Amino acid sequence: MPALLLLLLFFALPAVADEVHLTNGEWSPYLGQNLPYHGVASRIVEEAFALEGIQVQWEFYPWARALRHAERGKSDGSAVWLRSPEREQAFFFSDPVVESGYYLFHRKDVPFSWQTVDDLRELRIGGAIDYDYGQAFQQAENEGNLKVKRLSSEEQGLRMLLAGRLDLFPIDKVVAFDLLYSRFSAQERKQLSFHPKPLRSDSMHLLLSKQVPGNAQRMQRFNDGLRKLRDSGKVSQWLLEIQRPLSSID
Repeated sequence: MPALLLLLLFFALPAVADEVHLTNGEWSPYLGQNLPYHGVASRIVEEAFALEGIQVQWEFYPWARALRHAERGKSDGSAVWLRSPEREQAFFFSDPVVESGYYLFHRKDVPFSWQTVDDLRELRIGGAIDYDYGQAFQQAENEGNLKVKRLSSEEQGLRMLLAGRLDLFPIDKVVAFDLLYSRFSAQERKQLSFHPKPLRSDSMHLLLSKQVPGNAQRMQRFNDGLRKLRDSGKVSQWLLEIQRPLSSID
């Protein structure tokens, strides 16, 4: 009888899902410790893993530490990042989780147009520390052909635009709208616009460290779950939800 009871109890217990430990950071509305679902990108990652029976445990750090922690295998991986040759040496890259488009924001009372990075030479440009704005931009900055002031936050960049201390500030459009609606007044929002030509358009990916055994197979399972999630229509729905109230800064 005791053996039978133990057997019944064993089968009555819920199955324990596999776990993956991922680092994360602050980039609203995509990622954030205190956002609903930790942000829409985190939600996509978590739900895609869940479809494959894997539970996500999040660890939030400043971005440089988040990447370093994952690269050394102290966590299984990190979400979400741009692809680069350096990162490809250390990580397995997922299929695209979200798409990001960086645009050049400026004051409406300062007309602005551009076609190539060379057109930006004489302008005062801001940029967030450690952000990569594309090969042409980075090369021009490194060679001293662009006047770029690197700043500690994207909010600071937008405020410097408003104050007339910068001519341009590159920022993901959805992130910019989120900042403008959450931390700026309607009057301030009306003073800013952006050029419709993107400075950079890229996909953002989940990274899993090559230092962690089994991560190649885990990435395959994630991509399977992500494909199922996209096919369900939920990813499109969630992305639309964060953009609907941010359709215009006017």
